[in-house]
Amino acid sequence: MKIAFIRPGMFGKKSRDAMMPLVFAIIKPLTKAPIEFYDEKIEALPENLDAEVVAMTVDTFSARRAYFLAQKYKKENKIVIMGGFHPTMVPDECLQYADAVVVGEAEDTWPMIVEDLKNNSLKKKYISNNSSDLSQVKYDYTVFNGKYYNNIALVQFGRGCRYCCDFCSINAFYKGSVRTRNVENVVADIKKIKEKYIFFVDDNIFADREKAVKLFLLMKKLRKKWACQISMDIAENAEILKIMKQSGCMMVLIGFESLNKENLKKMNKKANMKVDYEKALNNIYGAGLMVYGTFVIGYGEDTVNSAQEIVDFTVHHKFAIANFNPLMAMPGTALYERLKWENKLVIDKWWLENNFRYGDSMIVPENMTGIQLSESCRDARYSFYSLGNIFKRMMSRSNLKNVHVYLITNLVSRFEIMFKQGRKLGDRDENYAD
Repeated sequence: MKIAFIRPGMFGKKSRDAMMPLVFAIIKPLTKAPIEFYDEKIEALPENLDAEVVAMTVDTFSARRAYFLAQKYKKENKIVIMGGFHPTMVPDECLQYADAVVVGEAEDTWPMIVEDLKNNSLKKKYISNNSSDLSQVKYDYTVFNGKYYNNIALVQFGRGCRYCCDFCSINAFYKGSVRTRNVENVVADIKKIKEKYIFFVDDNIFADREKAVKLFLLMKKLRKKWACQISMDIAENAEILKIMKQSGCMMVLIGFESLNKENLKKMNKKANMKVDYEKALNNIYGAGLMVYGTFVIGYGEDTVNSAQEIVDFTVHHKFAIANFNPLMAMPGTALYERLKWENKLVIDKWWLENNFRYGDSMIVPENMTGIQLSESCRDARYSFYSLGNIFKRMMSRSNLKNVHVYLITNLVSRFEIMFKQGRKLGDRDENYAD
């Protein structure tokens, strides 16, 4: 029995900003069978797949493409298994296309699947307890041998988040569970990584502040450059930011989400409501770090002018990177359930809608039309990543000190935004049995 691991692309095409899907480094050591790995975000899938079993990791934006591939492979009499965020949130929907789904984490489910495959006793659902001891998790990066990603390795320190924002899939996936790995194990993994640059995939690397600081201190000798996600309360702590910088940190990703306090309250963004953004930014820049800010537009206080106001804020403060996202109602989140109950979803299962395109509004906003929301976010992306604003934002000490990283990330982001905006999910001549 041979198993093919596949990450489907959002559009079935290559992407210049693709990073290695870390889940396959986790499940490779758990797979006592021959494997192949294909990532549609960096390569075309083979026309004839030499495997009896196909295992796909599926997010909501790639679900349409994943379903098309599942139909294709099942016609070839292959067994199809799906895991990841989307199957966890809507397992019964995925079972219309797959033979089996994983709900939750892989560590306590994937070994059972492999054993059941060998015994010809595959079940429909494998439900994780989401409580695996992360100190026992092994990451085998050799699964990515021969694959060409950007020169950035992904590392995981912990899972889950201390906060509970209503739009976030993380809390819905982990059910409030927050765990971290042993610091020594993380350092050992980093030592094996050949890439100079590292991105910690944790949704908040400060799930355990004491252990995080210990990790940073041990990383000083590794001479790696790295970035991570932090919460706004950490941006108030100049001393921790200084330690991060000394250990090789270049950039912090922060969910600013909104400039409006009422919106922050509505999305349950508690950490942000207590913080002065100006002070936080001064602390970050004082430590010599770049800023990657994310924003969500479409909450109750937003208008057609909100996106441009955020662009003005980010350009003025010289953010290195920023995301301007129309409010995304992801299945399984508190936001999705609330909007569905309020009848404010454009369509319940937007990810299956034939005409849904990247950047389209999923919701019916209060103070503008859905078209105005999607167009204002599009215009914000185009403005922020215009050549003029890329140059203007570059003129800060932090961005100039890392100018090569700044320019590469901005130019890649600019290209990807132009490529993705308005493109149909799946983006192929696909026939679905909807």
